[in-house]
Amino acid sequence: MEFSTQYEGQVARITELFRATFSAAEGVTEGAVIGGLVQNLLTETSPEDIHVFTALKDGALVAGVIITRLAYAHDARKVFLLSPMAVASDSQGQGIGQALLQHVLDKLREAGVDILMTYGDPRFYGKLGFTVVGEEDARPPLPLSQPHGWLGQSLQGSGLTPLQGPSTCVAALNNQHFW
Repeated sequence: MEFSTQYEGQVARITELFRATFSAAEGVTEGAVIGGLVQNLLTETSPEDIHVFTALKDGALVAGVIITRLAYAHDARKVFLLSPMAVASDSQGQGIGQALLQHVLDKLREAGVDILMTYGDPRFYGKLGFTVVGEEDARPPLPLSQPHGWLGQSLQGSGLTPLQGPSTCVAALNNQHFW
């Protein structure tokens, strides 16, 4: 498996991975919503506020993760948000998602990111060191529909919480539908 951070010229390919994966898992409507989100993230987010990681197997795009800045008004730590992530339906259950996320964590540590947050399944992300975080310790940008899915991980040993002040996410994620 090969990992890449190159997404210029790959927007349509990456968007289609997310659209197809979410369509298969959650229905065509949700696939279209997540596909639109990914396209917006890739085309409208400032380069300093986004990291894109993909996994290729025999040249085929099989997984992707988008990491964007999550700013806390009164906290100097570099915090980013992992959202969304997709593993192609026919490649799930093979450890590809975990391998890609381990690669992401290593690269973000090297880049000096202090904390990585996500909003997802604690059983999956817990395998890679994420823990449930209370909203009082790390305020999400918008109200959470499933607070048990608000997760975080310290990448530099500086501690995870509490993160100080209200938070803001990139514009594409600033929509209650995603929270």
